[in-house]
Amino acid sequence: MSDTVITPRTRTKPKTERPRLHKVILVNDDYTPREFVVAVLKAVFRMNEQESYRVMITAHQKGVCVVAVYTREVAETKATEATELGRREGYPLMFTTEPEE
Repeated sequence: MSDTVITPRTRTKPKTERPRLHKVILVNDDYTPREFVVAVLKAVFRMNEQESYRVMITAHQKGVCVVAVYTREVAETKATEATELGRREGYPLMFTTEPEE
């Protein structure tokens, strides 16, 4: 018999981390019409009438409201797109992003 020791090969699977999520936040202002905010929420975030109205009213009452949660790139793209829609119409509508905790 041979004195060779055979060690089994083990395969390690690298663990992939889930990407960190970011919140898109609607910031209230006193100039952008409510109907316009609802239209932007429906267009950019694909919300229905009730959802978009609820988000708009929450931002109006509390000053800010979380609209949705996405990966960083998607959140920043949607926040920029929604803010730009307001700017094009001359409104100070603003959406921001921040990491989810």
